[in-house]
Amino acid sequence: MDPATYRPTWAEINLKNLAYNFRLVKKLAGRGVKILVPVKADGYGHGLVAISERLQGLGVDYLGVASLDEGILLRRSGLTVPILVLSTVLADNIKPLLDYNLTQTVCTKELASKLNHEAKKRNILARVHIKVDTGMHRIGVAHKKAYSFIKAITKMGNIKIEGVFTHFPCADNNPCFTEGQIRLFNALIRRLEKSGIDIPLKHASNSSGVINYPEGYFNLVRPGLMIYGLSPSEGKPPEGGLRPKLRPLLSLKTKIIYLKTVPKGSGISYGHTYVTPQAMRIATLPIGYGDGYPRSLSNKARCLISGREAKIVGRVCMDQLMVDVTKIKKVKIGQEAVLIGRQKNKSIKVEQLAELAGTIPYEIVCNLGGRIRRIYKN
Repeated sequence: MDPATYRPTWAEINLKNLAYNFRLVKKLAGRGVKILVPVKADGYGHGLVAISERLQGLGVDYLGVASLDEGILLRRSGLTVPILVLSTVLADNIKPLLDYNLTQTVCTKELASKLNHEAKKRNILARVHIKVDTGMHRIGVAHKKAYSFIKAITKMGNIKIEGVFTHFPCADNNPCFTEGQIRLFNALIRRLEKSGIDIPLKHASNSSGVINYPEGYFNLVRPGLMIYGLSPSEGKPPEGGLRPKLRPLLSLKTKIIYLKTVPKGSGISYGHTYVTPQAMRIATLPIGYGDGYPRSLSNKARCLISGREAKIVGRVCMDQLMVDVTKIKKVKIGQEAVLIGRQKNKSIKVEQLAELAGTIPYEIVCNLGGRIRRIYKN
């Protein structure tokens, strides 16, 4: 038996819910709009290969990764679907792009030139997507320079510009800015088409874009978080924004490994940030910040045991945390505790934990570490 299976802490990934969310997005996007699903950061903590394999089976048009390493892993695992490296790469690292048939994001002439040179040596075409900066200011050629940049790239004989794209940084909270980005991107596309440059794929919409801006779909969308069943919105969505009923994929579970009764006035965990106001029954769970469960949830979050809420008391440790089970009857060692997901008629959502931790749902799921087994439910 794999030693990793001995630790009673695991994540269950519901692949039926993945299929449901994917089909929901496909319906929202409508006919003629392709779908690229980002599977970077280990499939947002859900498992890079397993999620990608299921998406390929569902007919996803493209997968998006953050690095060459992620793309190479998918190819070595047998994935044949087109894969876009969403970040730029160093010009010295271009050979694996062609070795593994990966599509590269390009926003510098240096990278394009070296990619063109290597493709020419192999007598092939290197497929690229041009990243245009319309206001994110992360990577991308500035939108004012994008037309001349793209025109120059079209003259490279072994480069095929398959796509052009931008990114929405404020699609969940700033309609004015996002609508301005859409206008800038549209203007660039019209100018390119007017000069005879017809790039097959145009895309901009992340999950918040899919939910809030149908006019920003173009002919490909990039839903990330919503594919995993999580809400991308922070605060109130823009007027007219959709509220799709998504189904979360991930449940996080563990088992009680120790029980003790402590007297009134006992300090719990490091720093004694929690002191028992009365005699209390405390359960220890084998999960902590070493697994990616946020230390910032100390004395804040709850888990579910026997269908009832049990509050975390004291600081979350690297490998363990403690919860108050004083009012829960018949608690025993080996009993299941749910930190994310549903138990009986109660649930704990990733979005709730993110709010308590002062972060975003992305960070909660992406931080779940490799010590946590992933069990896939079909």
